[in-house]
Amino acid sequence: MVLPILAYGDPVLRKVCKNMDKDYPKLKELITNMWETMYNANGVGLAAPQIGLPVRLFLIDATPFAEDEELAEEERNAIKGFKKVFLNPKMEDENGKDWVFNEGCLSIPDIREDVSRKDTITISYLDESFNEHKETYDGILARIIQHEYDHIEGILFTDKLSSLKKRLLKGRLNNISKGKIDVEYRMRFPNLKKAR
Repeated sequence: MVLPILAYGDPVLRKVCKNMDKDYPKLKELITNMWETMYNANGVGLAAPQIGLPVRLFLIDATPFAEDEELAEEERNAIKGFKKVFLNPKMEDENGKDWVFNEGCLSIPDIREDVSRKDTITISYLDESFNEHKETYDGILARIIQHEYDHIEGILFTDKLSSLKKRLLKGRLNNISKGKIDVEYRMRFPNLKKAR
């Protein structure tokens, strides 16, 4: 089932999320719904707070980036078929050099900005079967994971922009929270009563 994605301004997007356990109700159904919601919105990642749940869960399918001719062939091959669920993730390390990349977010439609992040990360997490993993990623995969991880920490990519850039975007962000934007997918706006 395709769920509405929360728009910028919803307080759930600012919560530091709680860990999940094996008894979380209908977890498999939730994950299926999140995949459907993400694909319906043409996203490459989706975090639980974006659908209104303050829990430490996000999923990523980086496959669309495998078509990016600007990436090295080795990186495109690593991305191809990268599809994972991250439960209770913990960022162990962010290192390497800073690099800037243009980011967007399903909760902040029609705004894309250059964001600086470290190029290598190590993350521990559970998969949907609650098996433990600890993995290191670099390049675009590290960036996508960092973006989704920020969501479960109550951080949006716009928080990483300069104060000048934030001031310039303020009106557009306010319009998003009021539903004054056209989107091709279901969204729920904090200042409207229902999803559209």
